[in-house]
This record gives sequence, structure tokens and C-alpha cells, in this order.
Amino acid sequence: MDRQKLKWRSRRGLRELDLLFRNFIQKYWDQLTQEEFEIYAQVVDLEDQPLFDYIFKNVRLGNDEVEAFIDQYIKSYLN
Repeated sequence: MDRQKLKWRSRRGLRELDLLFRNFIQKYWDQLTQEEFEIYAQVVDLEDQPLFDYIFKNVRLGNDEVEAFIDQYIKSYLN
């Protein structure tokens, strides 16, 4: 997996998501394990609206591993 391509794919169409992902990359990018990068790739592959709905409205995605990753790394910027 090319980390630069993954970083590029992190850019989102919704401003709120784009800001969350940008903050995530700045803080955690160099600390992630290979397994975490693989989970993050799944997060990036999601459409913006389901991501937005999960992060801001708690609408389940149906993938516990992805949801746990989002809760730990992405949602932490909401508080």
C-alpha cells in the first residue's frame, strides 16, 4: 500500500470530513501500524455521506473494526 496515495485519497468532498481527516493525518500518520493503515484504507474507501452520518449522527456503518478506528482516531477531534 502506497501511503502517499492513501494520504491523497483522504481528501474529502465535505468540508467537515476534510478537516477531520487533515487533523488525523497531522497527528497520527507517522504512528500508525501496517494493520491500522489497512483499516484506514477501508475508511477512506467509504462514501462521504455514510462517514458523515456515522461521525456526526451515530448511524452505524456495519463494520465494527472500521467504526472502532473512527471512534479512536477521527471522532477524537469532535470534543
